Amino acid sequence: MDPEVQHEPSEITYDESFYPARPRPLKPSVRRAYRTAGALPQGDADATNPEYVSWLVDRSMLHDAKLIAEQLSGKGSMWQNPYASPDPRAAVERAPVWFTAYPISLIAAPGQSFLGTLGDEALWQVFSDIGITAVHTGPVKEAGGLHGWHATPSVDGHFDRVSMQIDPAFGSEEEFRRLCVVASAYEGIVIDDIVPGHTGKGADFRLAEMNVSDYPGIYHMVEIEPQDWHLLPRVKAGQDSVNIDAESEANLARAGYIVGQLQRVIFYEMGVKETNWSATPIIRGVDGVERRWVYLHYFKAGQPSINWLDPSFAGMRLVIGDACHSIADLGAGALRLDANGFLGVERRTEGPGWSEGHPLSEAANHLISSVVRKMGGFTFQELNLTIDDIKAMGSSGADLSYDFINRPAYHHALVMGNTEFLRLTMNLARDHGVDTASLVHALQNHDEMTFELVHFATLHREDEFSYGGDVIKGGDLGDQIRAELCERLTGRWAPYNRTFTNNGIACTTASVITASLGIRDLDRMDDTDIETVKRAHLMLAMYNALQPGVFALSGWDLTGILPVPAEEVADLIREGDTRWINRGAHDLMNTSPDATRSESGIPRGRSLYGSLPEQMKDSTSFARQLSRILDVRTRYGIATATQLDVPSVSHKGLLVLVHQLGNGSVSATVLNFTGDEIHATVQSKHLTGGATVVDLFTDHDIAVVDELGSFPMTLQPYQGVPVMLRG
Repeated sequence: MDPEVQHEPSEITYDESFYPARPRPLKPSVRRAYRTAGALPQGDADATNPEYVSWLVDRSMLHDAKLIAEQLSGKGSMWQNPYASPDPRAAVERAPVWFTAYPISLIAAPGQSFLGTLGDEALWQVFSDIGITAVHTGPVKEAGGLHGWHATPSVDGHFDRVSMQIDPAFGSEEEFRRLCVVASAYEGIVIDDIVPGHTGKGADFRLAEMNVSDYPGIYHMVEIEPQDWHLLPRVKAGQDSVNIDAESEANLARAGYIVGQLQRVIFYEMGVKETNWSATPIIRGVDGVERRWVYLHYFKAGQPSINWLDPSFAGMRLVIGDACHSIADLGAGALRLDANGFLGVERRTEGPGWSEGHPLSEAANHLISSVVRKMGGFTFQELNLTIDDIKAMGSSGADLSYDFINRPAYHHALVMGNTEFLRLTMNLARDHGVDTASLVHALQNHDEMTFELVHFATLHREDEFSYGGDVIKGGDLGDQIRAELCERLTGRWAPYNRTFTNNGIACTTASVITASLGIRDLDRMDDTDIETVKRAHLMLAMYNALQPGVFALSGWDLTGILPVPAEEVADLIREGDTRWINRGAHDLMNTSPDATRSESGIPRGRSLYGSLPEQMKDSTSFARQLSRILDVRTRYGIATATQLDVPSVSHKGLLVLVHQLGNGSVSATVLNFTGDEIHATVQSKHLTGGATVVDLFTDHDIAVVDELGSFPMTLQPYQGVPVMLRG
């Protein structure tokens, strides 16, 4: 080559520049159409203005989905991965411990966005030291709605998505990609969200209202003939919809327009949401016809539900396009499927419509999850339905399911000092064929501590269960557990926690513990109280981490955040959404010590444990003790073990989980859910007589299994011990 010839340097990716030795991944790759900010077009924001309609189309998710599909179709990279069947253990091996972030509540580093802060290498070094292998970002794409030319805010914490574009409030697409690269350097992955159940009232919904092309096919929305408009309530000036009452719902169903009453009304509130249906005002379409629509929303009125069986398949195309964008464009390794249990709705001859556990939901989840697996990722679902539904949906759909089965039960065990209900739910799940390794076992997330006793309240309401020395029907059992949780965790005994509709309790993990300890005034806690909270918190972490499956925790857990006083979020909770008290802002790395709020305006929560850099210097801190728990989990392969038994116990506050490890050895996790010392006998048919019992924390021999398959143990208050049999 002539040395005088000069060449321009080749364009390289950020990945190649940041980590030049890292091999280029063989995976599908796309780029979404980018919009440049500029002056808004002129004219009226309605169907009579072609510029407005075109402006909406350019901003719609359905439009982006079409462009993304064109880049993926016919590419060999789409055929490199198996996709038909879920593979939970492969997903767990890839990402066994998750940090679940919430964009609105994270205090960012000075001059950094939420995504920039999450992509900081110093943070990932701490995550790696603790044992965290994945970050779930939470919803970071644009959400809310459009009113004319202007955006309206989210009505549900950014779960009302209106665009595939990253919300500038949280960062940029390039920052998301950099986060993925940094995570990969620490052998971690990034988990993104899609919402297959609904969107916000953005461009897609406004185009649907104007009857543009196949946009109405995205939603469960029905055009009401003018002669029947008298069946609809009037929409107040300044509002874009009104919830219909039960009488209107029944009249519209009889008239043949809608399915009508569904199995339940989530977020029910008199005068606000009495049914799952809302009506629009009169809207002129692009064809000049004036229409009124009635649309379905399982959640809030600003979250219109997606129709998965419209002839246009527009809703499916939108959701699949969003998933492809997250995996193939942004670089995420996995996706959460939010609100994925409500994708089918059907009229029945008698009773309410079929809207939960519908076969269409199973089919839709199979399609979504298969596409994600086809692109080399995996999915998990937050399915708040029965154990039967979780088993059915997991057999062909998402690789992992959030552990809604046992989450309220382990809180109940702590509150009551009695593990009976927890042992009941764990054994029910195993009896139904739900693999423990397919579950995401979590401490606090962005939501309230959900009751999620749907299994007992619906399908198994009339079934009989043995509990408390008696036989009780499922519906009565669910009512009892709910009442006990409400009584012990809220009200005069714990005024800092609040109920959230009829679905759960707004609280943090720390405030579940303080309520269980009888601490009524959080401002009067002393060092001894905080140490006891930390001890109980670590025991709950052991319950979730020292069993097969994913272990997940949040910044609220890592720093020990207490609820925000209600008066500090009065505007946010005014309409009944009390969850904002459990979403206090937190600064993981203490980069903004003087900040009193997050960038989104959420007040800073009180931290019991301090920032991560502070904790990593203290061998007795929550984070450092958690790292030792996770080290045992990793060294012995507990995350991918098989759960053999959740046996009866010699003390009501004791829990024993027996597992078979990958090498064939038998291990057990022994936990004390009480504040008392327990002299216990651990017994299971899977414990072999004559075997030595070894404490995996200390590697010391602590007992020998007798001929009855049992051994003695003494546990201190809120202590947990993982053991293994040798010999």
